[in-house]
Amino acid sequence: MHLASPAGEPQVLDRRTGPHGEVVLRRHGALLQIIANGCFLMDTSDGRSERLLVDAALGALDDRPRPALLLGGLGVGFSLAHAAAEPRWGRITVVEREDAIVDWHRDGPLGELSAAARADTRTAIAHTDLLAHLRDPAAPRYDALCLDIDNGPDWTVTEDNDGLYSPAGLAACARRLTPGGVLSVWSAQPSPAFESALRDAGYEEVRTEEIPVARGVPDVVHLAVRPG
Repeated sequence: MHLASPAGEPQVLDRRTGPHGEVVLRRHGALLQIIANGCFLMDTSDGRSERLLVDAALGALDDRPRPALLLGGLGVGFSLAHAAAEPRWGRITVVEREDAIVDWHRDGPLGELSAAARADTRTAIAHTDLLAHLRDPAAPRYDALCLDIDNGPDWTVTEDNDGLYSPAGLAACARRLTPGGVLSVWSAQPSPAFESALRDAGYEEVRTEEIPVARGVPDVVHLAVRPG
């Protein structure tokens, strides 16, 4: 998720207002950008962060066969496409609450980025709120949760996303994980406070991996393991 600066003014391709605010899809030069409530969320410039989010989770897992993966947020589709290209994953569930983003992949400009992954028989898209899914006792359990729903624990796009990073939200993540399962959380900046919150919530092997950016602080992926 790196904000590029191509020449020219961005072109708004679609703008929607829903229960969680406004989401906008723009084209800026060769890039497609998603803006949520006036805040830049992500674009199609890179994808390193999204790939690390998935790879770091898989690398932190044991050698269990065919692990089940939950991706929190469809975004521009980089995480899903990367996960579907990895044959080790046995089941891939994407949770996305925004109608617009689902539509932009199904029938819009983002579709080309995710078409093969969405057609993969391992893939399912759950059109619902992430916290609601995590708290649903009927929801399945996962070996890895890879969450990328806003700009991180210290910079949420909507106020209700704060709940994901709270003690109750981290407990809901733990309940949805199998023993020894991995929680992987993308953030636009390092968060020592979130690392402490993970440890306080009972997670083990808490660590942070950095993704260098062209300017400013690095993007990071926070990783933690549910005790076995």
